[in-house]
Amino acid sequence: MQLLLIRHTTPQVPAGICYGQSDIDVAASFNEEFIAIVAKLNSLKLGGSEFHAIVSSPLQRCTKLAYALNVTLDLGNINEDDRLKELNFGDWELQAWDGIPRAEFDRWADDYANTTPPNGETFAELHKRSKAFILEMSEYSAKKNIIVITHGGLIRAMLAEVLQIPLKHLFRFQIDYGSLTHLTFDGVAPRIICVNR
Repeated sequence: MQLLLIRHTTPQVPAGICYGQSDIDVAASFNEEFIAIVAKLNSLKLGGSEFHAIVSSPLQRCTKLAYALNVTLDLGNINEDDRLKELNFGDWELQAWDGIPRAEFDRWADDYANTTPPNGETFAELHKRSKAFILEMSEYSAKKNIIVITHGGLIRAMLAEVLQIPLKHLFRFQIDYGSLTHLTFDGVAPRIICVNR
């Protein structure tokens, strides 16, 4: 199985805003970013295989990309999966990062794997969702190439699972908007084939 993880395109939200699971639309640059994503997908060498399915976070910044890709690739139904949503930042959603009380933010930043933003979720919970998704895909999609449209936090969590690294190191990965991360599960251990920014 190969998972082609694509982070959604640039969202229509001012810089410096925490948006997590808020259902933000895409920016005006969507068409340009979409063309670049299609070019990245076309450049992949998948051993003569093709894409078999698209699975997407249900948030519109992901589904818009999923449905546009499906028009191009003609893969049939798109599966939306709640497990692919971004981290729930709770009371911080749609707040300016620099407007969050410093002590509250520092408490979370010191141990974001196990500490929640107020009324949100931990990265450990996000990681659990991503791990369950990978396990299910491995069970039901062996020898298939699945496009997964999701968010930066989810992609980081999946990389942490594949590389078996502590969640406290998640932000060592730079996951740009429209980037493609290619994971393969065709051997004893999963591997990262390429990270295409």
